[in-house]
Amino acid sequence: MRIGLISDTRLNNSNEMPDQIIKAFQGVDLILHAGGIQTADVLDWLERIAPVKAVGRLEGGQAEQPQPFLNELADDPRVSTVDIMDLEGHRVGMVNELFLPRVRDEIMPNVIEGEGLPKGLVSQMVEEQFESQVDIVVFGRTLYALIEEHEGILFVNPGSPTLPKNLNRLGNVAVMELTPGRREAHIIDLRELN
Repeated sequence: MRIGLISDTRLNNSNEMPDQIIKAFQGVDLILHAGGIQTADVLDWLERIAPVKAVGRLEGGQAEQPQPFLNELADDPRVSTVDIMDLEGHRVGMVNELFLPRVRDEIMPNVIEGEGLPKGLVSQMVEEQFESQVDIVVFGRTLYALIEEHEGILFVNPGSPTLPKNLNRLGNVAVMELTPGRREAHIIDLRELN
């Protein structure tokens, strides 16, 4: 199974979606959007490529008033706050913001390893976040692309196609290949696709 991974599109209009995404996701069976969605139009645009599942904050979070786009997404059956999927013999957990309480920073490249955590703690924190064991975690929010493995769990953040590392330029998506007993992901720099 070939899966397109995307997060943090952060666009108010699907017409702003980079056409390079179509090429990057050519032949995918499913698209997972790990949050940072401003409008359901973006999900509709992606759904022209393949079926879409998405996560995001469906209420206002810590803000006093819910934001209008979050209310729109709250009624969208493609979107949930957390999603756990069984795909090709793998248990995939998807969330917008991955929160590991013993990690002092956002989950960015090399941060988990840099914490020097006791063996078993990473998988314990992941299980607590998803209230289930998963062997693949797809997340977003940081705008930094990442593929790392810790304690047998594959962590993938596809970055952002429109705002990588908080820079206003063409960015990244990822593609993950799953077969029973095998999982592989790679980041695609959209600037390299014409």
